[in-house]
Amino acid sequence: MGHHESLDLEAIQESLARVVQGKPEAIEWVLVGLLSGGHILLEDVPGVGKTTLGKALARCFNAEFSRIQFTPDLMPADVAGSEVLDPQTGSFRFRAGPVFAHIVLADEINRASPRTQSALLEAMNEGQVTVEGVTRPLPEPFCVIATQNPVGFQGTYPLPEAQLDRFAICLGLGHPAPEIELEILFAHQARDPLEAVEPVASVEAWRAAREGVRGIMVSRDVALYLLRLVERTRSHPEIELGVSTRGALSLFRAAQARAFIQSRSYVSPEDVQCLARPVLAHRVGLGAEARYGGRSAGSLIDALVAEVMLPL
Repeated sequence: MGHHESLDLEAIQESLARVVQGKPEAIEWVLVGLLSGGHILLEDVPGVGKTTLGKALARCFNAEFSRIQFTPDLMPADVAGSEVLDPQTGSFRFRAGPVFAHIVLADEINRASPRTQSALLEAMNEGQVTVEGVTRPLPEPFCVIATQNPVGFQGTYPLPEAQLDRFAICLGLGHPAPEIELEILFAHQARDPLEAVEPVASVEAWRAAREGVRGIMVSRDVALYLLRLVERTRSHPEIELGVSTRGALSLFRAAQARAFIQSRSYVSPEDVQCLARPVLAHRVGLGAEARYGGRSAGSLIDALVAEVMLPL
């Protein structure tokens, strides 16, 4: 496990715990997203610390951070950048948009028009953007942390399935427990907890860790177990849209990342079980009956995990 010296995961988790208090599982999932090369979707009402989380992550890795507030009038050029006339030389030069950073917080992504969403989608999918016919690579590593307001929240467009499928991990931070909320009030009294977050890693170490994650061993039995889970989403009577092959690959990578974070050289069935919900729930489309019956995709995935036999 040669890569671990270069990335102090404990220090990173400790730093993030200062700003996202009482949510160790959420922190692990976010790191799984970062290290598996995926993007992260946070679903929450405004005001539960999503921007703080993005900034804290960037600070931990000493990485470039930018925040894009999505609004109905945001244009693709506001995300990707545009050609601007330089009055000195009379020629056009490219002015990079905020998507050119290592960690991009795309806030309230479901308030923007589909055209603007697709500019971000190209970036997430290809690691590049095309402006005026010229394609430019984005910094590497690159991770989008998008937030979306709960559907039904005023002025939101639900994200299309193809777009949801681009996110490796989807989670809600939720409101903190009352005793932790009390601590947060006092922690903010003296100074912003973000100031306490020190750079404990580097962009290079993050890049190396992503390589390390791909080298984590997955046995044939564990891979078959993972596929059995995915297969059940496709044949389940309450699920209209099952998990795609991209979704299966996301779960595979995420399980490798969790093993890496826990300093193991191999993926265990437990890695797959723990990550099934944050990796798969947002990728399934429930049938009308399940929706009207008040079932959530998350509870269905949990039920599948409980019934699919583990490898021996």
